[in-house]
Formats: sequence, structure tokens, C-alpha cells
Amino acid sequence: MQIQLNGHTTTVETGSTVLDLLARLDLTGKRVAVEINRQIVPRSQHANHTVQENDVVEVVVAVGGG
Repeated sequence: MQIQLNGHTTTVETGSTVLDLLARLDLTGKRVAVEINRQIVPRSQHANHTVQENDVVEVVVAVGGG
């Protein structure tokens, strides 16, 4: 199925979770914020939140600095 991931059309397996997407992006365990269709998905729901066809997903990585 197709989703929009950080502004790009991307094909993912049906039934993919947020955690699956993060693994695909090599971001498992990293400090990230995930938004799907303008709604924040809490980290506690990453393993259970299933991505749907045509979802708009934004993943933002926290970067330290000063």
C-alpha cells in the first residue's frame, strides 16, 4: 500500500506499524516524534498503531546541540 512519508510517496506492507516504519528508516530506539494525519502517535503506541493506505506520516528525529 502507499503512504506519504516525510513528503514522499512510499510503498509499505499492508499491516505495517509505526514501529515497522521506524525500523525501515533505521530509527528503532532513537528519539523521534511521529505524526500521522496531523495527530501525534505516542511512543507507547508505536508497536500497535497500524498505518493505513494514503496516511500522511511525518517522522522527526530529535537532534541535540547547543
